[in-house]
Amino acid sequence: MPFAIVQGAPLLALPLDLYIPPDALEVFLDAFEGPLDLLLYLIKRQNLDILEIPVAAITDQYMAYVELMTELRLELAAEYLVMAAMLAEIKSRMLLPRTSAEDAEEEDPRAELIRRLQEYERFKSAALELDALPRLERDHFPTQAAVPPGHSRRLPPAVELREVLLALRDVMARADLFTSHRVERESLSLRERMSLVLDRLSNGEFMPFTDLFPLHEGRAGVVVTFLAILELTRSASLELVQAESFAPIHVRLRQSGPPRNALRILGPEPAAGDLA
Repeated sequence: MPFAIVQGAPLLALPLDLYIPPDALEVFLDAFEGPLDLLLYLIKRQNLDILEIPVAAITDQYMAYVELMTELRLELAAEYLVMAAMLAEIKSRMLLPRTSAEDAEEEDPRAELIRRLQEYERFKSAALELDALPRLERDHFPTQAAVPPGHSRRLPPAVELREVLLALRDVMARADLFTSHRVERESLSLRERMSLVLDRLSNGEFMPFTDLFPLHEGRAGVVVTFLAILELTRSASLELVQAESFAPIHVRLRQSGPPRNALRILGPEPAAGDLA
């Protein structure tokens, strides 16, 4: 048995300059609850049949473990030494030559050990199964809640699926009675808005550009009115006038005469030289 696995390689001997305190490896002893537990571990580790124990090999491994604990200065329980003596006896009895008559009369020297191992294995399996069961105060914790005075517990009535479906049918019927109809406004017409702008400017006077937009119609009304003004300006039906840069813009119907630019800025007439 290796002492440890260091970087994938088994460590078979302790370094000579390594000091291990006597109580440093007490947890190592806790891995086995007794000599039977150690024997069962050695048998299962090699996938051996418990009814066909190779006593010689198991005895050598067991003694190696006992020697290891002795070298590490760990206190050995008396039962470990008793089991070591029992294994040595069984090993010696199996090595002695026998006659056919003695073989028929004497039972297998391993029988008592096998019986004890089987019994220990059954108890250990039962202990593991019991430990796996849910346990109060470990997996489950009881809780208590005081019932307020005057409280009466009312159990909900049992409801069948048929009653649920009937209730759903009534709800669907009531929902049909409250079906709402969505009424949408007719989309704004660009040609109608052009006619409306011309009507408002029919007196021939200037009107502020911003007064032509009906704000109560929202963004759609502003966009349609702006497009109508642009279309009338493009067709030379309107005249846009601005006194100076960034000044308010005024609109009026174009008077009869030669076509001019639709948007102009009022100010002093440019000199001939400037035009040149």
